[in-house]
Amino acid sequence: MKQAFRVSRSLLVTYYAFMLEYRAELLLWALSGSLPFILMGVWTQAAEQGDFGLSSVEFARYFLAVYLVRQLTVVWVIWDFEREIVDGKLSFRLLQPLDPVWHHVWSHIGERFARLPFIFGLVALFFLLYPSAFWLPSLGQMGLFTIAISCAFALQFLIQYTLAMFAFWTEKASSIQEVLFLVSLFLSGAIAPLEIFPPEVRSIALWTPFPYIVNFPASILTGLKVDFVHNIGVMFVWGLVLAIVNRWLWRKGLRQYSGMGA
Repeated sequence: MKQAFRVSRSLLVTYYAFMLEYRAELLLWALSGSLPFILMGVWTQAAEQGDFGLSSVEFARYFLAVYLVRQLTVVWVIWDFEREIVDGKLSFRLLQPLDPVWHHVWSHIGERFARLPFIFGLVALFFLLYPSAFWLPSLGQMGLFTIAISCAFALQFLIQYTLAMFAFWTEKASSIQEVLFLVSLFLSGAIAPLEIFPPEVRSIALWTPFPYIVNFPASILTGLKVDFVHNIGVMFVWGLVLAIVNRWLWRKGLRQYSGMGA
């Protein structure tokens, strides 16, 4: 356990320092995730003209929460892993007594810490421009949100890392992720709260992992009603299935791998 802690701390410090070198780029990435604010404008106007079950202020809070969730759960491992396969760089990682996945995990976590100041700054600007939407979640909400967002990040990472395994067989595994992103955008609650979806569409969405990555933690933060235990249970089942598939594809892929130095 001590060795695992030392390795984890070293990876976190290293990748955090590495991400700090790209502060300007991180700011641009934080700004590029502004889609929830655009949708917020659409839905707040719609709420003033019709009855959608949520007020304009509740819509504003929800989409701010969506922005936060998307910033804290963003994953790019499929592009990094694909590049390692194509360039043969995975060979050097395989020589280390550490599963290569941990490099990707800690690089993502390190990036989160480096991104936080920009996120806080944009949230402060949001409340400055829209003071009527200001609210403070309770300590209980924050505790549940922390658990939910951690599980959401883990599930998002598992989905993309499992898709990344196809890079062993194709040079454009990231194309699969791009198609899946369009599906997840509609089913995750990123374009609208699931509460206003037609019952049939909502039922279909809840069979997928996507609502639990965005809608679930965003709803907790804004105080919307959620079944926390049930949702965490569904996330655990999806995570377990993805982890099993991931390890199976990893073993199959290593036999297929023929990168430089392999």
